[in-house]
Amino acid sequence: MDWQDGLGLNLDLAENCHPGVLQTGGQESVGMVTSNGKSPSQFFVHKAMGLVSHVVHEEHLAALRKGNLGIGHTRYATSGHSDLLNCQPFVVETIVGCIAVAHNGELVNAAKLRQKVLRHGVGLSTSSDSELITQLLALTPPEEEADGPNWVARIRNLMVKSLAAYSLLILHQDTIYAVRDPFGNRPLCIGKLHATASLHGQGVVDVKTEGWVVSSESCSFQSIGARFERELFPGEIVQITSTGYISLDVVPRPNDAPPAFCIFEYVYFARPDTIFEGQMVYTVRKRCGRQLALEWPVEADVVSTVPESATPAALGYAHQAGLPYVEVLCKNRYVGRTFIQPDKRHRQLSVAKKFGVLRDNFAGKRIVLVDDSIVRGTTISPIIRLLREAGAQEVHIRVASPPVRFPCYMGINIPTREELIANSPEFEDIATFLGADSVQYLSVQGLVQAVSNDVGCHNRDLGKKMSTVMNGARDGESMCRQTIGGSSSGHCTACLTGCYPLPLEW
Repeated sequence: MDWQDGLGLNLDLAENCHPGVLQTGGQESVGMVTSNGKSPSQFFVHKAMGLVSHVVHEEHLAALRKGNLGIGHTRYATSGHSDLLNCQPFVVETIVGCIAVAHNGELVNAAKLRQKVLRHGVGLSTSSDSELITQLLALTPPEEEADGPNWVARIRNLMVKSLAAYSLLILHQDTIYAVRDPFGNRPLCIGKLHATASLHGQGVVDVKTEGWVVSSESCSFQSIGARFERELFPGEIVQITSTGYISLDVVPRPNDAPPAFCIFEYVYFARPDTIFEGQMVYTVRKRCGRQLALEWPVEADVVSTVPESATPAALGYAHQAGLPYVEVLCKNRYVGRTFIQPDKRHRQLSVAKKFGVLRDNFAGKRIVLVDDSIVRGTTISPIIRLLREAGAQEVHIRVASPPVRFPCYMGINIPTREELIANSPEFEDIATFLGADSVQYLSVQGLVQAVSNDVGCHNRDLGKKMSTVMNGARDGESMCRQTIGGSSSGHCTACLTGCYPLPLEW
């Protein structure tokens, strides 16, 4: 069946896979690739450096509309430099036609895999893990392919060789494959796209599914008229065609290891209206704030926040502490997120442009200022100085996550221990170093408790759903237990504890 015939209506693919609906995931570059589902070697591609709103224009969308299935990506650098060469999706011509790959995450054994590809005589033109993944998929898997490419075997071969950390979208001719690593470290979910097929005076007569969308975060679905369907299971391979989607396989973790979803997605990275593990990120952040108030109360007059990702935690703290919540900072919305700026100089310049003070709300008062995390300390110190200069009597910092002490090798920009403020000599007296009256952090146990509060109910539902999806393939019951985890919280806390979910290979 042709993709457009299968959809019934000619929906605007270029708008629907527009990565601007999730610009928070990366601000350095944007890329979009579409296919008409017929030609094995013709893709329509647009890539550029910058924000989506700045570099994707109507003429680019017009060219992309020649396709009727596609993938999009926004990037910030974790491995590979910040330049157009590393912009995704990567497109590679193979013996079975073009493939395009969009990747979120970072391969923990990239160096070893890079050597494997080079030994096969394949050149790599970038330092990006995403190109490496694309070339690994292009290599013939161990299984024979007498009747064309066996994409399940190719993808499974990649996943067995590298267990973390990634979510992938792979476009080949008339099919998209969605893939989540076996540890479930990076998020990925499916949405159902609806369109009204016919109308009369009474309203909608017939509404049917018009397509399927996949995203790192469920919040992107609403803006294109899609509805959240479900998250991919850790290790799951899903095939999407014109007739719908089907789960092809679930690659297990070794030694019955628990899943390891990145806990920092809850702390900072995700948009607050996103759903992870059956719970809204906003609600989890508010629980973190309440727990923080229980662990670290202080005599104060008002509670406020470093906008905007810390706002739910500040509201939770204020509610638990019985203090009024006020705004003390106004944010310049035209300045991007400081944490995902590629280098220190850009981060510091961004802070100076980013905030103004609302003096009338706090002059002469003792402030509890809640932040979601302090990684390098480059953002919070100038903010404290701004508040003191504007008349704050006291500034007490409360951080709704534990100190970040270890690098992340799985897709978050925390590259070295030396640049983490929690490892600096100044951390012994962090309040003096930052210019605050006191600084306290949420405990690891408190964070895990806040994040895991509703996960138990979600996992019970997930087990039932997974048994249905797998339809008895392999041992459904044991696979459910292995995929959703046992007694572990199922979250990666490596950046906080140094306990990585799998051995790191260099």
